Amino acid sequence: MWRQKKITLSQKKRGFHLVTDEVSDHLPELKNISAGILHLFIQHTSASLTINENADPSVRRDFESHFNRLVPEDTSLFEHTLEGPDDMTSHLKASILGPSITIPITDGKLNLGTWQGIYLCEHRNNGGNRKLIATISGE
Repeated sequence: MWRQKKITLSQKKRGFHLVTDEVSDHLPELKNISAGILHLFIQHTSASLTINENADPSVRRDFESHFNRLVPEDTSLFEHTLEGPDDMTSHLKASILGPSITIPITDGKLNLGTWQGIYLCEHRNNGGNRKLIATISGE
């Protein structure tokens, strides 16, 4: 069985946001899958997806702090700056983290580890709603 659908995530401020429940709420069909895979792909070049710590919010703040040091918002460093100082930096951060994740589905639920959650990594100051393509394969 294969299913594919578009999910629109609500607008988030710049930072790393736990969206596991928001994604799961858009995918009620997961409960019918005994064994399968969920692939999530974000349709944007200035935001990304990753899986990491879901319990302590300081982890998400540390991610934001680290990436801001790794890729500083200094327009003198970049040629591509038409959309502001967070433009090129957002593209670089999104490329480092990547546009997709894959999660096993077991007995109708995402089979994440005890302390794992899905992050929307919003790299723009005003990114807007973000669209994901969810592809489910399973039985």
